[in-house]
Amino acid sequence: MKIIIIIALMFCSLSIAIVACDTKNETTLVAGNISHDSLVKRGAYLVSITGCDDCHSPKRMGPMGPEVIPELRLSGYPSTRPILKADSNVVKQGWAMLGLDLTSAAGPWGMSFAANLTSDATGIGNWTEAQFRKAFTEGKWKGMDGNRMLMPPMPWQGFRKMDPVDVSAIFAFLKSTNPVENVEPPVRLFSQL
Repeated sequence: MKIIIIIALMFCSLSIAIVACDTKNETTLVAGNISHDSLVKRGAYLVSITGCDDCHSPKRMGPMGPEVIPELRLSGYPSTRPILKADSNVVKQGWAMLGLDLTSAAGPWGMSFAANLTSDATGIGNWTEAQFRKAFTEGKWKGMDGNRMLMPPMPWQGFRKMDPVDVSAIFAFLKSTNPVENVEPPVRLFSQL
């Protein structure tokens, strides 16, 4: 009986050692096993919990406060909206300001406008996943080297170490959104405020 127990323990120990020494990348295994629909669903969840709608979705006032305008969801600062003048004296005192629906911001960097993240060509519709990854995790405008950095309040620094599968999921979800044609205004320098 002792020999059977010893053999069983050795077998269990060997099995644990083999599993622990497996050198496959866990992310690759996870990504390889996720269907496109599941990736899109995960991306929708991540977009909702990371606050993308807070800045990238135009809002209107409802009975409970600001509400996302569903047909404009994730389309950025509306190009048809007039640009309000920011109070440069407030900025000079060290404050930053946000537009009423949070799709615009002003501070020492100037005035920035939330980008269109929908699947339209004026959004990220023509982007590759590599471009999205570079923009989202490295802060490169349009996801291309040689371009300016993304402006505040975009918190790209907080996404630098996001799991690559999660970045892929967010991209998959954004590519599945309803396209909204909208080109946000260019960044305005502080001297233009």
